[in-house]
Amino acid sequence: MERVSYRQIIDKLWPRGIAWPRDPNTLQGKLRAALTPEMERVEQRIQELLDELDPRTSVELLPDWERMLGLPDNCRGIVPSSLEQRRQAVITKLRAIGGQSRQYFIDLAALYGFAIEILEFDLFTCESLCTESLYDEPWAYTFKVIAPALTVRDMTCESFCNEYLTTWGNEILECLINRYKPAHTIALFEYA
Repeated sequence: MERVSYRQIIDKLWPRGIAWPRDPNTLQGKLRAALTPEMERVEQRIQELLDELDPRTSVELLPDWERMLGLPDNCRGIVPSSLEQRRQAVITKLRAIGGQSRQYFIDLAALYGFAIEILEFDLFTCESLCTESLYDEPWAYTFKVIAPALTVRDMTCESFCNEYLTTWGNEILECLINRYKPAHTIALFEYA
């Protein structure tokens, strides 16, 4: 299908009659010629804005995507600086589906470089074995995150340019777990 130019569209839509000459050398002909580049510019701008709707290609609206998703996330530790890193942070946050399962928190921690285990406390009931721990009602809403005493994360090829070569500590892990855990629960941290 052959693409019709804006000049052809304007010519077809231009009124007919003696007051509306078709000659391109008249004032109205020059006006029609002057409208064409602006309409092409507007079409191109619309196409650019359509590309901005997708965070994978967004440049101009990327700050709006970040603002909407609460980025940069202070739990990440390092603020992404490059355009591609910022896009990836937006996409990661959009794709996050959340959860309350033990596996969700293990996977979340692994995404940030932490290997953890989660221990949940079972309530002691009249049917419990005598050797089980005595946990009452408040412990039903408590879980323990077991992580290495010192998590050492080395810079990789996928790390941000402004990251340290090596970082130690678990502040980011505690921030992540406390941010995404259900509000009625308590997270305890044990470093082995």
